[in-house]
Amino acid sequence: MQGSSGRIRTTHVGSLPALIELDEKAADYAAKLPGAVEAVVRKQRDIGIDIINEGEYTKGGDWLSFVESRFSGFEARPAPAGEKPLLAQGKDREDFAAFYQYASERGTLFYLPGAQIRPNRPIWVCNGPIAYTGQAELKREIDLMKAAAGTDEAFLTSTAPASLEVYRRNEHYDSEETYLYGLADALAVEYRAIADSGLILQVDDAWLPALWDRIGMNMGIDAFRKRCLARVEALNHALKGIPEDRVRYHLCWGSWHGPHAYDLELKAIVDIMLQVKAQAYLIEGANARHDHEWKLWESVKLPKGKILMPGVITHSTDVIEHPELVAQRIGRYAGVVGRENVVAGADCGFGGRSHPQIAWAKLQALVDGAKLANKELF
Repeated sequence: MQGSSGRIRTTHVGSLPALIELDEKAADYAAKLPGAVEAVVRKQRDIGIDIINEGEYTKGGDWLSFVESRFSGFEARPAPAGEKPLLAQGKDREDFAAFYQYASERGTLFYLPGAQIRPNRPIWVCNGPIAYTGQAELKREIDLMKAAAGTDEAFLTSTAPASLEVYRRNEHYDSEETYLYGLADALAVEYRAIADSGLILQVDDAWLPALWDRIGMNMGIDAFRKRCLARVEALNHALKGIPEDRVRYHLCWGSWHGPHAYDLELKAIVDIMLQVKAQAYLIEGANARHDHEWKLWESVKLPKGKILMPGVITHSTDVIEHPELVAQRIGRYAGVVGRENVVAGADCGFGGRSHPQIAWAKLQALVDGAKLANKELF
């Protein structure tokens, strides 16, 4: 990966709205997928985004469910009667219950509920040794991405052990730790294959901090930090042997359209995040709950050789950022960590979270804002 030597470079988090309608269950899905990947790569190039991917089209646009067919050792079971899914729990849900009822009834917590984002998921139960079985599906992903974009700073996403663990229960391993490392060992196969292909590996980890208002507040910050650190150590175990300059790590807070009043502030876990063996860190930096956190980097030193990829556009509002605002946000981060260490990004994925017209307009604003920032910074 490159930093921003000579100009501010741009990227995004991964999920993008479909340009060609895709249905994984349709008979023509396999035939249409290469054209869809080529189209989304071309769209990103036309806009001027520097570091691109396949929009997560090859994994159905869902950063969690794509692995359901890639592991052995699990079986799907219906959720126990009356049990609330984790997504529907937490202090945010309790204190803003009327809002969440309103939004849930109207399907507005995500732009496309049940399509690219699944608010209700099956419960996967581990009932045997975990092994990675998704080699053929992963090879298709890699081959389609390389055919459309090559490997020149193109990336593919995968998921962190901590974020897969949330919807997967253990009935096989003798401890939480051995179960967690079973997940990590299986994911290591996918991580290595992506990195060895010449593509950049992005690891997504929304559930690491998003559990704060579900379980963390009752645990207390010290116990929750210890829990987070254990899961970062498991992730690093899965990343063992992969050069850090092949890895970027995305941390966010779930990114549904809600209050997020109890998001854990980045300052509480930034030191844990920086222990992930990645060269680049993608963080939320543009939405109203996390925009202020750029100041954190006045007191937290970004390690030498690392790259910060803050969100300077956000899925959280349909208002399209003015390029001047984007440039100002870039300038703030450049001022505290150094312009060469900043690559401008987005808070979270846009597929399923924003109307396609809005998403692509925001990505254009990202590029236009970076051009304005270049005039000030370079």
